[in-house]
Amino acid sequence: MNEICLRTDLYELTMAEGYWSEGMSGRRAVFYLFFRRNPFDGGFAVAAGIEPALDFIENLRFDASSLEYLASLRGSDGRPLFRDGFLAHLAEFEPNVDVHAVPEGTVVFPQEPILRVEGPILACQILETLLLNAVNFATLIATKAARIVGAAGERPVIEFGLRRAQGPDGGLSASRAAYIGGAAATSNLEAGRRWGIPVRGTQAHSWIMAHGDERVAFQAWAHALPGAAVFLVDTYDSLTGVRHAIEAGRRLRKGGGDLAGIRLDSGDLAWLATQARKLLDESGFENTRIIASNDLDEETITSLVDQEAPIDAFGVGTRLVTGWGDPALTGVYKLSAIRSADGLSWEPRIKLSEQTAKVTIPGRLQVRRFENEGGTYVADMIFDEDSPPQDASADEIVHPADPLRRRRLDDAANFRDLLSLVIRRGRRVGAPEGVEDIRERCRSDLARLDPAIRRLRFPHEFPAGLEPSLHERRLALIARARERLEEGGV
Repeated sequence: MNEICLRTDLYELTMAEGYWSEGMSGRRAVFYLFFRRNPFDGGFAVAAGIEPALDFIENLRFDASSLEYLASLRGSDGRPLFRDGFLAHLAEFEPNVDVHAVPEGTVVFPQEPILRVEGPILACQILETLLLNAVNFATLIATKAARIVGAAGERPVIEFGLRRAQGPDGGLSASRAAYIGGAAATSNLEAGRRWGIPVRGTQAHSWIMAHGDERVAFQAWAHALPGAAVFLVDTYDSLTGVRHAIEAGRRLRKGGGDLAGIRLDSGDLAWLATQARKLLDESGFENTRIIASNDLDEETITSLVDQEAPIDAFGVGTRLVTGWGDPALTGVYKLSAIRSADGLSWEPRIKLSEQTAKVTIPGRLQVRRFENEGGTYVADMIFDEDSPPQDASADEIVHPADPLRRRRLDDAANFRDLLSLVIRRGRRVGAPEGVEDIRERCRSDLARLDPAIRRLRFPHEFPAGLEPSLHERRLALIARARERLEEGGV
């Protein structure tokens, strides 16, 4: 059974049947995927999940077993929910859409399109839930990882949250996204196999408890796995555990090995790390690394770094892979233009709301990123590709939520457009991108942000706004829609 086609919400297919029954299924439309606010009260997000989303598009088909299930569904009147003709249409369905996307790993900001999907409205609609599911969670976790890695500085962060991740799929997605965001390794073997992510691990308390004696447990581990001699020292008492690890380390040296590291997983990590470092150094284990874990996140790691705790690496699990502090990205997928009935032009579409942040942006949207002469990003401009800026060095952007906030681009020296064609008529236009390249793009993009935007608390807002003519068109559409409401239309 092709599970991809049913990994969606019911209303995507009921709307699809509606388009089909009205003869609209082939009418071309444009949707864009974006988010409304930065997660974690931060200053940025890292676009992730795009490569998996493209895989979904390429492989989306309705097989016989999926169609049989859909045929079994009933409406409130007890009759089949989907007509035979529509199911026959789905049997021949191919997602013949064009997709433009920002490169995965790119730093992005609210209201900007991450994906732009153009094609028959039925196909665009069916893709909504699949694309949001792929991009929202991965972007959330990649962003969380970038924040944690930024707090850790030069110290590596190892992701080991599989046991507390949001199910098997969530565990895999989280490991991949965390690596894109900067994690150095994962404990997740399937993620290591699938994407070549380095894998790391120590042992659980059960190993020590099973032996009944910490000394015996460490010695047994050193004998069985001398090349993985990192000991979890807090089963009974952390500093006693460090001393027992040192004893095992001395035996390892007699056999030509060494004590690679110890892991602290509870207690006052700053104090314990300082005491452990002293014991290790006094015993001649100056190169033994101290790894800290225990529900770490960017705030705790910042505190440990500020205290100059002698910790060499951080193991981060639950608070990374669950997006602790912000349960979901506010990603949405909205119709922004539809082809006129005669097929000669695009008709912009806009969604109104009592909440300013929920008013959408009309058109076939693109994002232009400006940088100064030093290569630092200074602003993003959202514009309509059918009405691009007249001047390549366009001099102003308008805040999407506040037209009185305008930002001149006098400091911009160069620019590039972020969205590029990645899917043409349902097929990739190039080879899938490797996770290492995506990870490096994330690292490079973050380095080109002003530190005030990267800071964890009360970050500076990155200037991301509308090209002035798009802003004026949006205002005109809002005014027109409100006039029609007053006249009893819309």
